[in-house]
Parts: sequence; structure tokens; C-alpha cells
Amino acid sequence: MANYKLISVGKIDSTQTYAHDLIAHGNATNKTIIVADAQSAGRGRYRRPWISHHGNLYASFIYTDEERDARLSYVVAIAVLDVLESLGINAKIKWPNDILIDDKKVAGILIEYYGRFVVVGIGINISTNPTVDNYKTTKINNYVNTNRDDILNRLIKSMDKWMHTDFNVIRSVWMENAIGINSVVKYQGMPAELIGINENGALILRRDSKYLLVYGDEIIV
Repeated sequence: MANYKLISVGKIDSTQTYAHDLIAHGNATNKTIIVADAQSAGRGRYRRPWISHHGNLYASFIYTDEERDARLSYVVAIAVLDVLESLGINAKIKWPNDILIDDKKVAGILIEYYGRFVVVGIGINISTNPTVDNYKTTKINNYVNTNRDDILNRLIKSMDKWMHTDFNVIRSVWMENAIGINSVVKYQGMPAELIGINENGALILRRDSKYLLVYGDEIIV
């Protein structure tokens, strides 16, 4: 598995929490993956709950990375997109961390930094998808028949591929597959046009004649 260390567990609270505990106790190493059968307290951005029934992929990738890098979220999004495309599924990216099929969420990404490590959490609906009030969801098995191990193997290869790809290429692929490019979004409660991303991973917005660079701030697409 491309020199990865795989830790496979049953039902736990969260693969992100498990990864954090490994780091806190000095037991983390670069390229470690924690995979859980289910989660009782899975979470997304801003600690929003991530419903985690059996049959899907819940994984946290640990990498050595002492500096925050705004480009990483784009790399991971493209890696997940690439997995779906390898299955013949057309998907799109919705800022900041959602992967959609037919305008329905199939995967989410959570990136957290702990000391000299970064933990990349990835949840992908494979055989089940939750009912959520605020948005529609879907699962891979609505389109092709596959399983968690197959998706994980594809994802590991895809992560290695895209993490070693020049960011100019990633930027171009992201721009081609992102929802809302050249359309009006909301930033800080006011409309702005989403132009794209720059070479450092900042979102480029235009409001009237003024250009804004946005790092890590929430926009509404």
C-alpha cells in the first residue's frame, strides 16, 4: 500500500480523534491511515456531525507536515474526485470540502493540524447515505457496485499521485470541476463573483472592481 501503515478498527468515536490521540502520545508516523467500520461521533468542519453507519469509508490519513498549506484541501478534493472518475462516475467539487454526484453529497473532507502532523479525514458514502435536513446525499453503489476495500485502495493510490503533482495542474483540474466558478457566491454575507484560486491556494473573489483573496473563510456557493 505504497508504504502506508494501516490501522483498521471497528466502531469508534472518530478516526480524527484516534489520529489525534496517536499524535498526542507520540505514536504517530508519516503515512499512517486509520480506518473505522463505523463512527459514533464522526465530525466535519466546525464539529458538525458526520453520520457514520457501517458500509462506508471513514478514514484519517496522517502525514508529517509542520506548516499549514492552503493548497492541501484542493489536492485531497481532486484525489477523491479521481477515485470516482476511475469508477466511471462524474462528480463535482463544492467549496470547501464536499464532493457531489448529481448535486448530492457523496463525500466530505476534514483537514486538521496537530503539532508537526496534519490529519486528513475523508468520509465517502459507499453502501449507505444519511438523510440530512439541509442537503441531499447519495452513495457510490447507486451508480456502480463496489466496496470499502476497493475504494480505500483506489484512494491511497490517488492520494499519492496527487500529493506529488505540481499545484498548477491541480489548480487547473480543480477549476474545471468546481461548482460556482464565475458565478455569484456569498462572502461575509455579501455577494461576490468566484473567479478561481491562485497559486497559493487562496480563493479569488471579485466584488465590483475589487479583487479579494480568501484563505479558509467560509463562502456560500
